[in-house]
Amino acid sequence: MTRPSFRSLSKLALRLGTWGERWTVAFLLAISALGWAFAQLADEIVEGDSHAFDEWLLLLMRNPADPSDPLGPAWFEELARDVTALGGVGILAFITLAVAVFLGLTGRWRTMWFVLIATGSGQALSFTAKRFFDRPRPDLVPHETITYTASFPSGHAMMAAVTYLTLAALVARTQPRLWVKVYILTLAVLVTVAVGTSRVYLGVHWPTDVLAGWTAGSAWALGCLLVARWLRRRRMIEASPETEGAEGRPLPTVPR
Repeated sequence: MTRPSFRSLSKLALRLGTWGERWTVAFLLAISALGWAFAQLADEIVEGDSHAFDEWLLLLMRNPADPSDPLGPAWFEELARDVTALGGVGILAFITLAVAVFLGLTGRWRTMWFVLIATGSGQALSFTAKRFFDRPRPDLVPHETITYTASFPSGHAMMAAVTYLTLAALVARTQPRLWVKVYILTLAVLVTVAVGTSRVYLGVHWPTDVLAGWTAGSAWALGCLLVARWLRRRRMIEASPETEGAEGRPLPTVPR
């Protein structure tokens, strides 16, 4: 068996050393890690090994003297309900449609359809996973909000990750300044974390439901961004202004 020459290895390293390839590899590794984490959580749920952890963390957010009472004053409980609504189907559909209409009005029709398909298919995946696992909702404490579907994975946590992370990444690509990109992405992550945490606080989800929702939603969002990247390179969806400049096409000048 012949060993690869140093020259061939150098060419391969240079080929993988481009920024585009590095991002692709990083995305694939992140998606694989998140997929593995979701599979591990699902296996723990099926085997029933996570029940002790779920009970401990759920009760940690409750008054030790009265488990039916969430920690904190009444106004904080109401705030948690407001936060959890940010991951509801109605709010997410409104935000997605608002962004889609904005993209259409600015002439990015193919990007608009990509956003609608990415978020819509993520919602379908969430419903399918719930029907498949059919995990009962927590019965340790009263539910502080109405529930309609099964518990695993958390649809609020998953769809918050799918919607907010995908939209934030698309918006961040239009911003030339790094600190603006970081702000947009950080805000999306904070909202996603807050929505998932509120589900456990309100007693409508086990903690592992939320963890699974975060991992599945983040993996789906990264996968959508990887597909969007592939489509942009083939001119199948519109490129962002920043990408257009990088590819050598002239950016519009701003009169001074």
